[in-house]
Amino acid sequence: MSELRELYQQVILDHHKKPRNFRKLAEPTGAAEGYNPLCGDRVSVELELADGVIREVAFQGTGCAISRAAASVMTSEVRGKTPEDALALFERFRAMVTGDAEADPEAGDRLAVFAGVREFPARVKCATLPWHTFNAALSGATEPVSTE
Repeated sequence: MSELRELYQQVILDHHKKPRNFRKLAEPTGAAEGYNPLCGDRVSVELELADGVIREVAFQGTGCAISRAAASVMTSEVRGKTPEDALALFERFRAMVTGDAEADPEAGDRLAVFAGVREFPARVKCATLPWHTFNAALSGATEPVSTE
């Protein structure tokens, strides 16, 4: 298990150092800001929804490795999905990092790299902030998202 945990840590560090989809979108159809006052993480998420599918999603911000990596992986995972499928993915992710569900790395669950976050309750908010912010962008919320 320690080899798997080390691999997960490497994936998280890679997404932190070289985040995917770290940019602004030219013409987003949804956008939201999020803030984690406990850790200082700040994230903005923009998305382009067309024909009932998330065509593009991007983020910007500053924060800890877990928050930034979670945003990077999230943007890769929700692209091409319907809003309903993306929200179901968020619920599965949240259940995994809070300990309410198990990850299944054997089934190709790319979110499984965050399974160890459940061991650090203060970091759950870091991991879920980008997802809550994405949800706010999808729903058209105008108030910034806060983990508190």
